Amino acid sequence: MFQDAGPRKRRWNRRSDLERLSRALVTLFGIGYLPLAPGTWGSAATVLFFLVLHLLEVGHSNLLAATLAGVLLFPAIVLSGRFANERGRSDPSEIVIDEVLGQCVCLALVPVTVSSLVVGFFLFRGFDIWKPFPIRSLERLPGGTGIVCDDLAAGVYAGVGTNVLLWLLAG
Repeated sequence: MFQDAGPRKRRWNRRSDLERLSRALVTLFGIGYLPLAPGTWGSAATVLFFLVLHLLEVGHSNLLAATLAGVLLFPAIVLSGRFANERGRSDPSEIVIDEVLGQCVCLALVPVTVSSLVVGFFLFRGFDIWKPFPIRSLERLPGGTGIVCDDLAAGVYAGVGTNVLLWLLAG
């Protein structure tokens, strides 16, 4: 009497869909699973995004970087902490949303140009790896707070360093 309507539609499973979305956010849609320095890949993707905006002459890149960092801050802390707990490690390398936030902080502090993107990228990665005072101590904060806050501080250092270096090179 009733004919089969074809393949069954996938039923929405709120929990698993939210978990997939959470993993996608903290790994920047899988970039965190790339081999060899996933944090560098996450930073590079962020710089590439802002380079495209710059080349398209989209204004207010500083404001966009600051807004993006502000909007993503709380979810990044919460979801990074959950992801780390699931993995049983304090700061899994697959988490790259912290690099995205740190790079955004750097770019919020500099005039976005091709030069500042390149310099800011290298300075951010340098400070994120080196972790000068007090960045290393921020890394020891519990859960997602420690995962994210050290990168925010590295972003501040990189933003200030980029401004100083560009000023020295211009003069």
